[in-house]
Amino acid sequence: MDFFSSLKISSSGLSAQRLKMNLISSNLANVNTTRTPQGGPYQRKEVVLKAEPIQSEFYDALQSRLEGRISEVTVSDINEDQRPPVIKFDPNHPDADEKGYVSFPNINVIEEMVDMMTASRSYEANVTAITTAKSMAAKALEIGR
Repeated sequence: MDFFSSLKISSSGLSAQRLKMNLISSNLANVNTTRTPQGGPYQRKEVVLKAEPIQSEFYDALQSRLEGRISEVTVSDINEDQRPPVIKFDPNHPDADEKGYVSFPNINVIEEMVDMMTASRSYEANVTAITTAKSMAAKALEIGR
């Protein structure tokens, strides 16, 4: 794998994890949102990531000799969670129905925090991979001196 392919792979991972962190932040910020412009409570959003084979001249030249396919991360889709809302009795809430029940988003704060920690660790791993690739390239240039 060439230097630029490794940077491309890691940078795609950084972008994907940044988007995932943004969605998690949005989910946590809207944990008590009972009214949206579409009507009803906020729907939790989740990102769907997929591996796409990278395209480079170096990779294409050696593709037949590689055992596995080298892939970068792309965002396939952003889905709304289809779990039903959490119904709570609160007759004083402005969004309560005629029986006094309010529909709250079905967002599990603990699940969101675990997803946030996972995305954060993945982001850190990609930063480390970029730093290592840059260091290896710098060392390779020093050899030529």
